Amino acid sequence: MNPKIKYLSLTIAISAILISSTRDLITSTAPKPQLPYSLKYIADVVLLLPSSIISSPLISFPFSRHHRKKRPDKGTTTSICDDFHPQFPSVDPNTTTILCVDPNGCCNFTTVQAAIDAIPTTSAAAAPTQNRTVIWINSGLYYEKVVIPKTKPSITLQGQGYLTTAIAWNNTANSSGGTFYSGSLQVFSDNFIAKNISFMNVAPIPKPGDVGAQAVAIRISGDQAAFWGCGFFGAQDTLHDDKGRHYFKDCYIQGSIDFIFGNAKSLYEDCELISMAKPVATGSRSIDGSVTAHGRALKEEDTGFAFVNCKIGGTGRVWLGRAWRPFSRVVFALTTMSDIIAPEGWNDFNDATRDQTIYYGEYKCSGAGADMSMRASYVQRLNDTEASNFLNVSFISGNQWLQPFNN
Repeated sequence: MNPKIKYLSLTIAISAILISSTRDLITSTAPKPQLPYSLKYIADVVLLLPSSIISSPLISFPFSRHHRKKRPDKGTTTSICDDFHPQFPSVDPNTTTILCVDPNGCCNFTTVQAAIDAIPTTSAAAAPTQNRTVIWINSGLYYEKVVIPKTKPSITLQGQGYLTTAIAWNNTANSSGGTFYSGSLQVFSDNFIAKNISFMNVAPIPKPGDVGAQAVAIRISGDQAAFWGCGFFGAQDTLHDDKGRHYFKDCYIQGSIDFIFGNAKSLYEDCELISMAKPVATGSRSIDGSVTAHGRALKEEDTGFAFVNCKIGGTGRVWLGRAWRPFSRVVFALTTMSDIIAPEGWNDFNDATRDQTIYYGEYKCSGAGADMSMRASYVQRLNDTEASNFLNVSFISGNQWLQPFNN
């Protein structure tokens, strides 16, 4: 088959699955299923594709701008955009600008990066402003690498549901000059917000021992960022929670090795953390993944990850975290853990000298993986007083900057 036809067929298939994803699943008040099968299926299929296919710039939406169609009743030609009725959020036009992105050309822009490029830059010396730009993104798969520079603060990316709206790219550490540069979305500005959208890295799943195969879905390096109802899909190093204070609420995060890593100070509330590590044979004690790898290098650094009321599931046998840097700090509280969690729970990066400096704590967790009877000696069973520092937005000083979801 002609390669262009292959790419087009793949694009149509992915688009159809995304757009036809079960909207009832998003709006329902019932508990979310363990796996979001529509987007999870896309991620699994694309991750297994040959890199020669997924690296092609031809993977984009096959619709031309203002695609024409026939009305069946009258036989007249109309625009597909005639049926486009976006539900923009209510905002104060004096402080908020709305830009619209639609792959069919029914908005201001057809790519997310084009919308970002259109936002005026702000001088680093300029005083902070309350003005915000909301980029409203219609349902679809946006196959592009997106970068938000430090000079463009206060941007909101608002999708239509993390099962139906996604930004995806396929860089790896090898192809981008390092893990830190491989993110499909890279955010360097402050006051960033994302709502109801997914970020994916669709590079092939690395084999054991592969060098330079790390593939980041998102790198967040600005301060005061919030993610509401978002999805993060990848394998090794999915979410680069690099630096700054960040808040994650009702998010779905998928990966295998160190799939939440960095040196930020972040609170994760009511999130699903799903391992896609290789299943382990019955009776085997091998470890094939880790949920976190926090990179606090110095005792003076005020950083750490706190997970509150989250759920951990998926496949493989994984650690809750491993000490990427000597003062790594991670706490899991009120979290349900499946039996994929290894009995020892944590790893000191095979460096016993870190046992005296890392801070790994657990508080009132439940599930088969929460049994602390065989935990590593340096793991702390937190009491009420010790845990209180990690249980709410005060951990990230959120009362000073975090805005309500509907703001």
